[in-house]
Amino acid sequence: MKYCAAYLMAVLGGKESPSADDIKSILGSVEAEYDAALAEKLVSELQGKTVHEVIAAGKEKLKSFGGGGGGGGGGGAVAAAGGGGAAAAAAKEEKKAVVEEEEEEDVDFDLFG
Repeated sequence: MKYCAAYLMAVLGGKESPSADDIKSILGSVEAEYDAALAEKLVSELQGKTVHEVIAAGKEKLKSFGGGGGGGGGGGAVAAAGGGGAAAAAAKEEKKAVVEEEEEEDVDFDLFG
């Protein structure tokens, strides 16, 4: 990712098609490791393309990706609705027990002394 970020920084800096040396100087300015083979591969893959075209093509690919990720939460809400007050009371007791455990711990050393 740092090579892509350096490439994009060079584009924002005014270079229409940055070279591997541009990437090297950007990464060198923050003392990051540099691999010439990776930089050359990135530059060769993006040669003849504008960054805006590459980003637009990537967005189009992501549109068909789907999304999802939120489907699993529905089961928990149904179970909680059936349990009612018992679930809330159990959660309250559990929080109280956790607080008590933290208070019971004795610390026999002084970190700064």
